[in-house]
Amino acid sequence: MEKRLSEAAMQGDVSALKELLLEDPLLLDRTIVSCVSETPLHISSMLGHLGFVKELLSRKPELASELDSRGSSPLQLASAKGHLEIVRELLLLDPEVCMARNQDGWTPLHVAALKGRVNVVSELVRVKVESTRVLTDRGETVLHLCAGNHSSLEGLKVLVQAIGKEDELVNWKDCDGNTILHIAVGKRHIEIIKFLIAYTGVDVNALNSNGSTVLDILRHSPRDLRDMEIEDLIRGAGALSAKDMHLITHDWTPTTVPRMTTSLTKPLISKENDSQKPVVTHKHTDWLGRKRSALMVVASLIATVAFQAGITPPGGVWQDDQTVDDNGKPLEWPHIAGTAVLAYTDPLQYGQFMIFNTIAFLASLSIILLLVSGLPIKRRRWMWIQMVVLWIAITAQVVTYFISLRYMSPSIAGARRMLHDVTEISVLSWLALMGVVFIGNVIRMNLWILRKYGYLKEKEVVPKATIEDEHEKV
Repeated sequence: MEKRLSEAAMQGDVSALKELLLEDPLLLDRTIVSCVSETPLHISSMLGHLGFVKELLSRKPELASELDSRGSSPLQLASAKGHLEIVRELLLLDPEVCMARNQDGWTPLHVAALKGRVNVVSELVRVKVESTRVLTDRGETVLHLCAGNHSSLEGLKVLVQAIGKEDELVNWKDCDGNTILHIAVGKRHIEIIKFLIAYTGVDVNALNSNGSTVLDILRHSPRDLRDMEIEDLIRGAGALSAKDMHLITHDWTPTTVPRMTTSLTKPLISKENDSQKPVVTHKHTDWLGRKRSALMVVASLIATVAFQAGITPPGGVWQDDQTVDDNGKPLEWPHIAGTAVLAYTDPLQYGQFMIFNTIAFLASLSIILLLVSGLPIKRRRWMWIQMVVLWIAITAQVVTYFISLRYMSPSIAGARRMLHDVTEISVLSWLALMGVVFIGNVIRMNLWILRKYGYLKEKEVVPKATIEDEHEKV
């Protein structure tokens, strides 16, 4: 009987349901007390069989409050699938199910917002606006879930309209201290960022648990083509980096995020108080960010040039196979199509060319790999190591260039003399430049060490906002 009931629910066959209940009037009661993983109402709600759902609810209304093996109610399944009419029928019987969370810590409103079911979100908020104040296990509000999903913009608009643009939920922080604007900027959801800045009272300079503002999040995360547009948006709203805000304290401790249970309907309690202040460290994040971008561009160019030189060496490659002479006798120096000419004419010079070109290629690729690996290599010492590797790659590329130039120059006296003069002057100039760069960086490193251990004072940084205010006054 239970198997036939499940099949009827999957088909949405109301007549089959009525026949089963005529045979066994207690069939639905047995379904409830037998602790099955899914009731017929779960199945029909998920599949969108409205008539079947109505028939079940008319005969056994308490099915609306039953949970499946994952703690999901029929309302949660219908909300996830976007079946609006079924959602309305379930809400008529038990609106309090809106507050119930499943094993993942999500309510029907959470899943509807995450799936972009705008009509369902609107209905849930209309019936039970308190459901907007239930948190997930990570301390996230439904606004956090919408901000992290680019397809949930319309749902976010509905929620903000329902709760009000100045509500405390707009600036609520999750377990990592991130507001909805932190999430949207980290995900690069431009349309959501525009909406939050234009139509809500979101704090563009709120600090998360790491002491980072939204501007810091944008600068420290992997680069994207939309970064310039996003930075213009948040800067236009008055966003500053944590360093520019000059919030330097030493008595801040991390805060814990309170969680709401399924029965909690009271307003959220703000987790911020006057004694909790974030720590902002004096790291030269702007310098590191610029260096990372420059290293990526230069390493990519060197890798491209080295790869092209490797597959097209000086003198090119043989275009045909030649292993015997015109008389059919084996040649003393045979060659095969596609192999380098330089390898046959001057093996020593070809070996030097390949060694230095390979060094340049692998050194540049290693820098690219480190930059995109996601490893925590943003500290200054790691940046110095990558810069040294890049110097090696550039120097190897210079040597490769002169080896190619020497091979391509004819053996006549004038050309050889000119090549000798050009090489001598270029090498001396390059060594002088490398020496200046090396000495300059050694000096900078010593100054940094002296400042770090307190022998020199840090330079005062004037916030950009202050400078702009001064310009306005002038």
